[in-house]
Amino acid sequence: MKELLNIVSEDDEIIGAETREKIHQEGLLHRETHVYFVTPKREIIFQHRAKDKDTYPDLLDATVGGHVEIGDSYEETALKESLEETGIKIDPCDLLLIKKIRKNAEDKVTGKINNVFTSRYLYIYRGDVADLKVEKGKAIGFEVWSMERLTNLSDKERARFIQAILDFAPTLFGFIKGLKL
Repeated sequence: MKELLNIVSEDDEIIGAETREKIHQEGLLHRETHVYFVTPKREIIFQHRAKDKDTYPDLLDATVGGHVEIGDSYEETALKESLEETGIKIDPCDLLLIKKIRKNAEDKVTGKINNVFTSRYLYIYRGDVADLKVEKGKAIGFEVWSMERLTNLSDKERARFIQAILDFAPTLFGFIKGLKL
């Protein structure tokens, strides 16, 4: 059975449903959520995507990410995906909304189009990165990067990230700097 997702309008109102595959082939507007785990030292934990992912294989991404399934909210998806992809059950009170953005990008490796509204959240993770559970088949593992290192990336390091993550970094850094940890 193929995974169905909502298609939304430019106002983020549900207007239909289609398969995940068709959504990414045709660039249909849909919903996603990302959660960035940040340590008390203001380091960001990135997920290293599996080498056989259908979009952005073998690249560094937000700690957690996923499509908003039919009937779910952005926040419900963030909480559910966090548990599935890291093994961490987040209290909704600890999930901080950074920003909801509209993005349209093409994966240069697979040719798939990600035309999406994404609600991006932050979670302060006080544990050890080694304790995060890697979701089999979805990720290779997790990497911790300081904000300083992220602002001084070499071309080789830049190539390891999904471009949308690097585009969002200034907004993320500004949000993190405003936190009292």
